[in-house]
This record gives sequence, C-alpha cells and structure tokens, in this order.
Amino acid sequence: MKSHTEHLTMNVPSRRGFVNLTPQVESALEKSGVREGLVLVNAMHITASVFINDDESGLLADYEKWLEELAPHAPTDQYRHNRTGEDNADAHLKRQIMGREVVVAVTGGKLDFGPWEQIFYGEFDGRRPKRVLIKIIGE
Repeated sequence: MKSHTEHLTMNVPSRRGFVNLTPQVESALEKSGVREGLVLVNAMHITASVFINDDESGLLADYEKWLEELAPHAPTDQYRHNRTGEDNADAHLKRQIMGREVVVAVTGGKLDFGPWEQIFYGEFDGRRPKRVLIKIIGE
C-alpha cells in the first residue's frame, strides 16, 4: 500500500471565501502514483471547511447568502463564544454546517467524481494562513 501526504496553505484575504482545490488534489494524486484507493481532504482549522459540490458562481453566492442567514456574523455580541475576545463564533457554526473533510475514491489513477463534482475549501474567518491536509492511500 502506498501513502502520500501534502499540506496546502490557504490564505484567503477576506473573512469568507471559497477556493476550488480540485487541481491541487489532482496534482497530489498524480505525484502519489496511487491508481486505486482513497483521497482524504481535510480542513485543518475549526473555522474552515472542505466540501464537494458544483463549481458554479451562482451556487457559491447562494452558499454565502444561506450561511450568513443561518449564522450571521453581526451583531457579534449575540454569541457566547465571542465573549472570549473572539469575533468568529459564526465561522465555527458555518464550518459545522459545511463539514470538515471529504473522501473521494481513486479509480484508474483519477478522482472518481460524479457529474460536476469538485472539491472546495470554504473559509469563514480568513485573513491568515490555514492548512489543508491531502492524504492519499492505495495501490
């Protein structure tokens, strides 16, 4: 069994944003030499997410609007977490909704996606570097 690990550094300049990670994951898969196996992609921070969906700008804008309605950033004093001096309680909630990680099958050396599927990084409290783990295992 082969194993390959890479860490990406994400530095989204705004508080929130989405980044398509599919090209970086495909590159890591190619380097790994794995033809059959699994790829794990994990947001290694509690205010960021990794998820799979369509790379369509309207959908990403809908996510932004929907998440802000579910867990609005302001007023920041509505959250107990922010009493610690933070202002990012909403980011923790948004991450919980969008998820921590994804696992994708590898078949024939390629990510075995359904139609339109892409891997995204979701940032909910940006403006500083954060890591994403890519872990590939298989034959």
